[in-house]
Amino acid sequence: MSMIAGGSTGPSIGEVGEFALIDEIVKTGHRGDDSRTVIGPGDDGAVLAPRGNIVAATDAMVEGIHFRRDWSEPADIGRKLVAVNVADLEAMGATPLGLMISLSAPTDLPLAWVTAFREGVLTECASAGIDLIGGDTSASTVLTLVGSTIGDLEGREPLTRSGAVVGQRIAVRGRLGWAAAGLRALSRGFRSPRVVVEAQRCPEVPYGAGREAAAAGATSLIDVSDGLLADLGHVATASGVSMALSTDAIEVADPLQAVASATGGNPIQLILTGGEDHALAGTFDTVPAGWLELGVVTEVGDQGPQVLVDGEIPEWDTGHDHFRN
Repeated sequence: MSMIAGGSTGPSIGEVGEFALIDEIVKTGHRGDDSRTVIGPGDDGAVLAPRGNIVAATDAMVEGIHFRRDWSEPADIGRKLVAVNVADLEAMGATPLGLMISLSAPTDLPLAWVTAFREGVLTECASAGIDLIGGDTSASTVLTLVGSTIGDLEGREPLTRSGAVVGQRIAVRGRLGWAAAGLRALSRGFRSPRVVVEAQRCPEVPYGAGREAAAAGATSLIDVSDGLLADLGHVATASGVSMALSTDAIEVADPLQAVASATGGNPIQLILTGGEDHALAGTFDTVPAGWLELGVVTEVGDQGPQVLVDGEIPEWDTGHDHFRN
């Protein structure tokens, strides 16, 4: 028998076996009124009925890299897995259709942990408007969660990183710096401010904002997963432009200011370089309501595509790089 946080006991996944584990994960799935899942979990593959071109994306979460079980409840981790995956569909302007999950875990992982994880997955699936349509399981020495998503463009053109045009406005929808502030707090043994700790445990993705951007005439869009400066750098490179940001429009929320003050950091740096919030950043001729305008697309200079902040190259690291950091 195994014990999980809170003192609950029960069998491990090694004790119940693979097929009982699979049944536990997929026995309930979200099916909204607009579901286009024809065949869901239980067969060799799922069947969907799209209305346009398909977008496919995948994201992995590895224990110790993307989450820690002593920091997050299983449901938080389940919600986060859905959120980070669906954010990629949003960044392409697609309507979420189906999510598949692969779980690789040590055999002593409690089945109760998987049950709670599944509940988090289903909760976030309902928020994101996506169906859980299947997945896979495997034994592993490290708990690893992989999500794969399918979205439907429904006749729309995909929003890519290569469409930014000189003179357009740069705008963001969603929170920036909150997850990074939560990581900084947790790394120092704090559990507050609670709102930023919760943001690190599970991002608040602006579901529906990708289609909103497409309707507003966005020409490029990206999921801010590694930090705004780093991700806008990808757009600048792909589009052959530079980007000039202004910090005048940025309002520092009290929780970010509190974390920065307590840890000796710069709240603007948290906002511009912190990853894992999964906001959306795009370029528009006219910025739609609800989006925060932060700058303008400019011509590329002699030094190639770059992102400037208040007219200067930032002095800090621009964002997260798994293999450099």
